Amino acid sequence: MSPFAAFLFLMGIETLHLRMPRHCENAQKIAEFLESHDSVEWVNYPGLPGHTHRANADKYLTNGKGAILGFGIKGGMEAGKKFINACKLCSHLANIGDAKTLVIHPASTTHQQLSEDEQRRAGVSPEYIRMSVGIEDADDIIDDLKQALAAASA
Repeated sequence: MSPFAAFLFLMGIETLHLRMPRHCENAQKIAEFLESHDSVEWVNYPGLPGHTHRANADKYLTNGKGAILGFGIKGGMEAGKKFINACKLCSHLANIGDAKTLVIHPASTTHQQLSEDEQRRAGVSPEYIRMSVGIEDADDIIDDLKQALAAASA
């Protein structure tokens, strides 16, 4: 790791404990919004009542269920690409834990070198979008998601 990368890493880690409550609160709101949206097939977030591991999340994640969530966008690969390209507030980055909300479509980016079968075995489906929810105003994030979902289904 370069000295500058180490510096940036330390700066982020120093404030993570202060940011996590907001990350978790926002992620819960975003997951609930996505779960109710017609353009979304499924949502994977342990804070949702129907999540397979909700009981474990309640037991072990007592201060919030985390800032990472995944969802499936109706329309598969092409809709996933359109969604990412339409995001304005959410940044298209593979990182996690940033103060900003980050989104990525793994099938067309980080896992594009894999065959479709290899992607599925790695847990990546054509419709999968991963989000690292930031600390912006939750309504601003939701507004961005609404317009990006509309653009993806157009």
